[in-house]
Amino acid sequence: MSFVEYGDTIKDGDTAIVFLGHESMFPVKVQHGSKTQTKYGVIRHSTDLIGKRYGSKVTCSKGGWVFILHPTPELWTMNLPHRTQILYSTDISLITMMLELKPGSIVCESGTGSGSLSHAIIRTVAPTGHLYTVEFHQQRAEKAKEEFQEHKVEHLVTVKNQDVCKNGFGVSNVADAVFLDIPSPWEAIGHAKSALKIEGGRICSFSPCIEQVQRTCLAMEEHGFTEINTLEILLRVYNVRTISLQIPDLGKAAEDNSSTGFDSSSQSNQGSLYGILQQGAAQFKSGVPLKEMVGHTGYLTFATKSLF
Repeated sequence: MSFVEYGDTIKDGDTAIVFLGHESMFPVKVQHGSKTQTKYGVIRHSTDLIGKRYGSKVTCSKGGWVFILHPTPELWTMNLPHRTQILYSTDISLITMMLELKPGSIVCESGTGSGSLSHAIIRTVAPTGHLYTVEFHQQRAEKAKEEFQEHKVEHLVTVKNQDVCKNGFGVSNVADAVFLDIPSPWEAIGHAKSALKIEGGRICSFSPCIEQVQRTCLAMEEHGFTEINTLEILLRVYNVRTISLQIPDLGKAAEDNSSTGFDSSSQSNQGSLYGILQQGAAQFKSGVPLKEMVGHTGYLTFATKSLF
């Protein structure tokens, strides 16, 4: 099992996703002899998981069943253990596109946090790219490094435990893109510029407060960055429902048709249609927005390193 290479069968030591429903799933580390408790009963790793194909329907001890899914960065974002606030797929997708990431890209990131964005970047730059991620907090850095090893992507990522605002990323003139998610990103803009390739590159800073954005934009201008722009994504989800509306009374069809010069046969047909419509309500599919939606998460500020 690897987050960047799909495997058909579940093996001892894999990380798998137990899917109970769209709003209920969790990760589990598959180990020979272990058991996992669910609301549908016990899952025995040795007999129920190891050797089975990913996507299999597994029956639990109480008769209920679950699906065992292969992990992906998207599923990991929804199920990872939170050590910090994380970025979700809505912001991650835009970051990946605006930083122009692709297989072979070299990326610098700070901070690592819970590793949500890190896994998405690794999957995008694989198999020949690399991620240099910096985390100030020692325990979070150690836990992230452990997870990358468990997920078999350690060859694609280097984890450093240091203060990026003081010590930078530990690399110079190698990165195609830099991402900052720290309290004071304006203090790391100079180090980000040094990490980017001489021929240029892209930078993104994520900040929840507009005051942080203002100071970061000023720092970017001072260091010669161009194409500075700030975006905010608001995701609005729609439910598709069957709507039932009463047919309005538009008057007698015969009276309407007499003024248009229709013949009697046409009037008869119109009258029949009118009678059918009057029998009830019309039903049709419609998109209805949710009453509540996720509001502000943060501002994404993008810029390009100038060649001059």
